[in-house]
Amino acid sequence: MPYIEAKVSTTISKEQEIILKERLGKAIELLPGKSERWLMTGFLDQFHLYFRGENNQPAAFIEVKVFGGENRAAFDKLTAEITKIFHEVLSIAQDHIYVKYEAVANWGWNGENL
Repeated sequence: MPYIEAKVSTTISKEQEIILKERLGKAIELLPGKSERWLMTGFLDQFHLYFRGENNQPAAFIEVKVFGGENRAAFDKLTAEITKIFHEVLSIAQDHIYVKYEAVANWGWNGENL
């Protein structure tokens, strides 16, 4: 039950949003036991992000939340893929992208907690 939310300083077209959703759906498989089947994504574009005290270059802050424990090696692989995706689709330099991970022990779905 992963969730990926992206806050980006650029505009995301509907076409780009679909590409991002599809590519993130494949990338999430880098985490053992995770798949697009349970992935929820959210995109906030034109978000006011300041990096190094400035906002004159495109930037992104991406949060990945996963039900279960942490897997540092898998997170490393996913970070590489996420930064590649956002660079290729939105032309955001990889060194202007932060990726935050959070392993969640309690996750509610369908009226109950898992």
